[in-house]
Amino acid sequence: MNAVVTDLSFDVTSLLNNAYSCRINNLKQSIILSKKALSISIKANEHALIGKSLTQLSLFYMIRGEYKRAIGSAKEAIGYFELLGDEKGIADAQYSIAGVYYKTDNYHLGLMHLIDSLVIYKRYNDYYNQSRVQKSLGTIYEYFGDRKNAIRAYQASIEEAEKVKDQDLIANAYNPLSGMYIKQNKISMAAEMIERSIAIKTNSGDLRGLAFALYGRGKIHMAMEQWADAEKDLHKALKIHREMGERLGLGMAYCKLGSLYIKTGRLSKAKQVLEKALHFSTKYNITYIKFKSNHLLYLVYKQENDTVKSLEYLEKYLNEKETVINAQTLKVIENYELITKIESMEKASQMELERARIMENQERAENTARVKQNFLSTMSHEIRTPLNAVITITSLLNERVDPAEKQLLDSLKFASDNLLMLINDILDFTKLDAGKVQLELRSCSLIRLMKGLAETYRNMAEVKGLKIALLIDERIADTYKLDETKLSQILNNLISNAIKFTNKGKISIELQQLNSQAGYDTIRFTIADTGVGIPVEFFDEMFDSFSQPKAITTRKQGGSGLGLAIVKKLVELYQSQIHFHSTVNKGSKFYFDITLKKADTIQNAPVKNLNQLQNKVALLADDNMINAMVARKLLSNWGISADHAVNGLDAIEMAKNKIFDFILMDIHMPEMNGFDATVHIRNNHNLNIATPIFALTADITAESHEEYIGYFTGFLRKPIEIDKLYEALLGVS
Repeated sequence: MNAVVTDLSFDVTSLLNNAYSCRINNLKQSIILSKKALSISIKANEHALIGKSLTQLSLFYMIRGEYKRAIGSAKEAIGYFELLGDEKGIADAQYSIAGVYYKTDNYHLGLMHLIDSLVIYKRYNDYYNQSRVQKSLGTIYEYFGDRKNAIRAYQASIEEAEKVKDQDLIANAYNPLSGMYIKQNKISMAAEMIERSIAIKTNSGDLRGLAFALYGRGKIHMAMEQWADAEKDLHKALKIHREMGERLGLGMAYCKLGSLYIKTGRLSKAKQVLEKALHFSTKYNITYIKFKSNHLLYLVYKQENDTVKSLEYLEKYLNEKETVINAQTLKVIENYELITKIESMEKASQMELERARIMENQERAENTARVKQNFLSTMSHEIRTPLNAVITITSLLNERVDPAEKQLLDSLKFASDNLLMLINDILDFTKLDAGKVQLELRSCSLIRLMKGLAETYRNMAEVKGLKIALLIDERIADTYKLDETKLSQILNNLISNAIKFTNKGKISIELQQLNSQAGYDTIRFTIADTGVGIPVEFFDEMFDSFSQPKAITTRKQGGSGLGLAIVKKLVELYQSQIHFHSTVNKGSKFYFDITLKKADTIQNAPVKNLNQLQNKVALLADDNMINAMVARKLLSNWGISADHAVNGLDAIEMAKNKIFDFILMDIHMPEMNGFDATVHIRNNHNLNIATPIFALTADITAESHEEYIGYFTGFLRKPIEIDKLYEALLGVS
């Protein structure tokens, strides 16, 4: 029986290998061979071979532009691979699905599938497939005009391909990378790279790859105004793409040929080619080609002085572009960057700490403190800055999306809030460890806070079939002086842990008054669950940083391992201690007692009038273009127009020439940072020497720079807390 299975596996694998090899010059034959492999595998009921055959068919359907078939085959393959526990198989199928999504109009889904695949390929040191994924990521970055990350991805693709010495993979990345060099006006570098690609593709017989290389050389000829040579290369690329059934490549060549005809004054030919591209891209839902075609047709009719037609295509172009640049895609891009940034910053921090240990005791203590401060400043800025765009865009879009799209945005908000929670854990622990956190006591409705927390976690609990019970002693007053943020953080960690480690039963949240005297109540907060419990041997480590009990933690639970360490330090700020009881397989109970001063009941805040800032003018200084775009959109919703400065020097120049109602100043900027720019505006003659200036920054250490505090009207955080920003601006208007 084993010999029969081995022979079958050999036959199917041979068919699939042959199919993959001939994809470069005979895609129809590739599909025929893969279907034959699938048929044999189904008859033998060999799930692994069925999954591989379906995945390969999905890839070929994707290349041909048969997108429904491609996704259907890939999803069917994933079903088989999940049964087998085959991560690599799942990654291969996800890669095919990603190709469909980013070639149509689901860029965010394409990016998510690519990143999921990349994580798996990295785990297995699969450099061949890492190269393919990096090249695809570069393509998506390029769609959005993010040249820096596109170049980084293409270079990463080449590096991974070199590890497996695959010349065709290297050439695949050469093609788009040469295009990036054209945009940087590095024409000679681009030409050298594309000629290498053409030589590789000619030698290997990869016709499809050769078509993309010829397209790339056509772009170089256009940059050098060698119109005849460019047209010749583009027509060759068109011919091959048409014969191979490669739809994205065909659409790209049509667009570039249309652009060439516009530049050479052949407008009727341009219209003819671009109408083909538009019809083609609309039929197959290739969004990127659609919006490019509409833009080029707008230029054609503008040159012909046909105002009606030019405006028609301009409107279509802008609508398509808005589809391309959507919040979900930005979120995944920023999260992908986040992975790299976290890894590099953690390594840098570890190196600094190692150096500190070698020094003398006093010097070591000073250096360690400096390292922690720099790490905290850098991490908070570099990570919270992209999250600012994600969370603020989500809030803005939630106000106007269709109900059908709201589920996507809700999922995005949940994911970004979880990510922010993990990052805040790291940042808050660092601040707490350095003793730089104090309670900020304000009047707060404790009853409202507890009901809000219970409601927030009710949905999370119900997803797992759990119930949440909130029990509040009737002797407890409504309003106390407390730090709402820090108390919420304590309870958030305890409640989310209880849900995380409980699979059936309930979560109890109980408040009990222990005593009351002289306007102060001592209240016991208890969070109990019916979960897996904690082994006795782990009790001594419960509140250590980065600590989780391995016996009960799985990848499904996740987390930073800092939650209980943060809870312990925050409870200590209230001059109290956290306690717990736990029994394995029966559950856990965490409780702490804090004494709070009673306060007058808070009146409901009046309904906000969002028209109170109409016609105000702001200066926004921020070097991050995405965050600047998001902030300007938010301000425009309140009737505020905003001028944008890309760095501190730019802000100083703009402050000399125009009076602003307020200035929003980022801190970490090139050329000149926000601290120095604000000092300059305050100390030198200009039109805004007395204008309110708010620091709007992702650096949570900004307020600790005491030498600069007096120059700012206030400090506001990124991700933007929309209500706080509005109240701050209203307060100085």
